[in-house]
Amino acid sequence: MDKFKYYIEKNIFGVCAYLGNRFGINSNIIRMYFIYTSFITAASPVLVYLILAFWLNVKKHFSTKRKSSFEL
Repeated sequence: MDKFKYYIEKNIFGVCAYLGNRFGINSNIIRMYFIYTSFITAASPVLVYLILAFWLNVKKHFSTKRKSSFEL
C-alpha cells in the first residue's frame, strides 16, 4: 500500500510529498494544513500549489544529468 501511495503522490504533481521530504515532515500533515488554509483564505493556496507544481516540473527537467557531453 505504501508503494502505491508514494507512486500516486509522485505522479500527481508531488508538491506535498516534495515539501514533506525536504523539511522532514509527514506529507499528510502538509496536505491537512493546505486544505485548512484553502478553506480559510478562499482557495488562494491553490494558486501557490499550482505555481510550486510548475516549478518542480521545470526543475525536474533541467536537473537531469547527462552521462556524457555528447548526449543530447
